[in-house]
Amino acid sequence: MIRTLNIILTFTSVAALVGVYALKFSVEDTASAKTALERTIARQESDLSTLKADWAYLNQPSHIEPIVDRHLEALNLQPLKQSQIGSFDLIPMRPPAPDASGLTELLQSLEAGVDPVAGAPLEGSN
Repeated sequence: MIRTLNIILTFTSVAALVGVYALKFSVEDTASAKTALERTIARQESDLSTLKADWAYLNQPSHIEPIVDRHLEALNLQPLKQSQIGSFDLIPMRPPAPDASGLTELLQSLEAGVDPVAGAPLEGSN
C-alpha cells in the first residue's frame, strides 16, 4: 500500500515538475517578446522625435525663403493681398434652434398612427 502511494506521489511530483518547467520557459519567452517590443517602441519613438526635429527645421521661414526665391518664377508666387483674406462677416451664423414643440407634435402624431401632413391614418396602423 505504501509502495503504491510512493509511486503515485513520485509520478505526480514529476508531472508537477515538468509543468512548472514548461510554465517557466513560457514566461521567459513572453518576457523576451515583451522586451523586444519595448525596444522596438523605444526605437520608433526615437525615430519619431528625430523626424519631428527635422520637420521643425525644414519648416522654418529662414529655410523655406531661399527655396521660394530660387523657384519664384516657376511657382508664380505673388505676395498675399489683404483682400484675399476673408472677414468675420463672411462666416455664416449658426442656424436657429429647431422648434421643439413642432417636433414633439410630429412624433406624437406618428406614434398615434396619423399622417401629420394629410391628417389621415397611416397605412398599416390600427
